[in-house]
Amino acid sequence: MNIVVLDAATLGADIDLSPLHAVGTVIPYAATSEEEMPLRVREADVIVANKARLNAATLASATRLKLICEAATGYDNIDVAWCKEQGIAVANVAGYSTHSVAQVTLAMALSLYTHLPEYHSFVASGAYSKSNCFNRLEPVYCELAGKTWGIVGLGNIGRQVACVAQAMGCRVIAHTRTPREGYDCVSLDTLCRESDIISLHTPLTDATRHLIGREQLTEMKDGCVLINVARGAVTDEEAVAEAVLSGKILFGCDVYAREPLATDHPYTKLLDRTGVCLTPHMAWGSREARQRCVAEIAENISAFYLGNARNRIV
Repeated sequence: MNIVVLDAATLGADIDLSPLHAVGTVIPYAATSEEEMPLRVREADVIVANKARLNAATLASATRLKLICEAATGYDNIDVAWCKEQGIAVANVAGYSTHSVAQVTLAMALSLYTHLPEYHSFVASGAYSKSNCFNRLEPVYCELAGKTWGIVGLGNIGRQVACVAQAMGCRVIAHTRTPREGYDCVSLDTLCRESDIISLHTPLTDATRHLIGREQLTEMKDGCVLINVARGAVTDEEAVAEAVLSGKILFGCDVYAREPLATDHPYTKLLDRTGVCLTPHMAWGSREARQRCVAEIAENISAFYLGNARNRIV
């Protein structure tokens, strides 16, 4: 069985691929362009991919292909309907990055809410050493305890962030397609109006595309912290940039509609702003999470060849 890994670099050079080697012949490529795709997938029985676009055009030569393993939870890079028509199975990995993303979400919230970069810059610039006061308390920051943290999406990650937020003393409210028992689920408008911090943890679908736009941003409190660790297009990125530039919100973001961040992206206007934390789609990728991801992919492949539907999308 040939297992072709199309973008192994997205898993990191430090990750052990031995779980995959245990179930087949692994052919890893650091990255694969659309031009390189036809030759590389021709002999593939299984394709492992994270961001590579997999559809009728890019897989035309993959006549042996039986299974696509998404090296992530989201699978918007795969034309699932076409795969179903062709009898190609698709499996993803769920739950492997829950603690990693929750950790980064909390780190962004704490950094932005407490203005840590500004305080660090004051010390690093030498201004603190030259001052005649033992401390500095500007910009003013507030405690998370007693604040309202709004969570959009109550999957594994959203629920873990809710747990972390509650541990910090926050009141947690949530907006989700399917309300869950034990959570204070509210409308999106209510969440935007009442929250001091809003974090996004919903998949990208037709229903969630631009879920956070100008109307929702206008509803938010002045100084609200907005964090997007879901998908870039869950927000109207131009509208978010405008809200940051106007001073309406503080903003943390790990995901973008086009990745890597294009030089003409609206967020490039924010690169020298305080109250902004932009990261390169790394929230999912703790070492532990990436190793769990590889192990889960190997389990998905083994299950498929045993006739079991494990983590199957189609």
